[in-house]
Amino acid sequence: MKKNTWKTFRFFCFVVIGLTLSLVSGLSMIAQPSAPDDKAVAQEMSIQDYSPRSTLVVNENHRPRAKYPVIDIHSHHRTPLAPDRWKAIVSEMDDLNLQVLVNLSGGSGLKLKEGIAAVRSSQYSNRMVFFANIDFSGGVYPGFGLKASKRLEKDVEFGAVGLKIFKNLGLRVKNSSGMRLSVDDPELDPIWEVCARLGIPVLIHTGEPSEFFEPVDRHNERWLELTLLPRRRVPPEKYPTFDKLMAERDRLFLRHPATTFILAHMGWHANDLARLGTLLDRNPNVYPETGAILYELGRQPRASKMFFVKYQDRILFGKDSYRANEFKFYWRTFETADEYFEYYRDYHAFWRLYGMNLPDGVLRKVYFENALRLLPGIPRSDFTQ
Repeated sequence: MKKNTWKTFRFFCFVVIGLTLSLVSGLSMIAQPSAPDDKAVAQEMSIQDYSPRSTLVVNENHRPRAKYPVIDIHSHHRTPLAPDRWKAIVSEMDDLNLQVLVNLSGGSGLKLKEGIAAVRSSQYSNRMVFFANIDFSGGVYPGFGLKASKRLEKDVEFGAVGLKIFKNLGLRVKNSSGMRLSVDDPELDPIWEVCARLGIPVLIHTGEPSEFFEPVDRHNERWLELTLLPRRRVPPEKYPTFDKLMAERDRLFLRHPATTFILAHMGWHANDLARLGTLLDRNPNVYPETGAILYELGRQPRASKMFFVKYQDRILFGKDSYRANEFKFYWRTFETADEYFEYYRDYHAFWRLYGMNLPDGVLRKVYFENALRLLPGIPRSDFTQ
């Protein structure tokens, strides 16, 4: 009896010990993470590294070449162009259906004269025209406007077909007292008046995108760009507000109704088309161009299309920086109804683009017809499509 009891006791102990070990082992497995699986473990990465591949399956209508010939009203090139470089650019233009580049960095005086001469003496003399520039580096003093207007007249004699005003006016240009010169300062009136008399447009770049004036925080749509390129920020302790600059610019337009003004970058109002529409309605002498704001148009394709149709006689095509591989994104946005496709510069916008599917008649006006009306000296025979 004792022998059987001992056997039973030993069996019971083995069972208890086994169950205890099993329980401990199970708890240990629960408490400790399983061996890492490289494919399953979430990666730590920066926002720049995150580039998900879309699983959306939709029609894709790539546009390596514009449907109609294009005048790019907003381009920048150092001049005089070396012959080989100019030949290479023209070859790219032919592939893209870019008929004319408007070089806004023409300069003034001898620099402008040499740049124009280099193009006119080439076999591609009709493929680039030049805008002159005003030198504000020495500040603006009494009599500056009259002197600059006379120099501009000379630049037009050299062959300039317009005037480009850079963003330093309103931000960094100083008057004789060392104070910031407002965009609409009366000292500059002779410049705008001579442009009206000569019949040449003024392409004016005022300020920066409104986000550049705002705090660089998690609510700022351009946070990534301003983090990567902090010098682009326009801090309020150093500069006027966005709305103050726009008000100065708008007063300038109203005071000079006989002068044709081209709004660089759609006046930085492509994210507020109603505001831009009001500006155009009040100023029939103002024409917006599309340089470097495609990311705004492509995220609101229906509103953008309605705006382009309504103001089809006013909008000009512009690209800004010349990079041949980026024009196709403009053609695709303007010409197709494609959905959810990538933009070429991720730090401008983290969203995808949608096509506006503009009618042919609107495309022709935006691409070249409106520019032909504003720019003297471009042969009409090159635009027969």
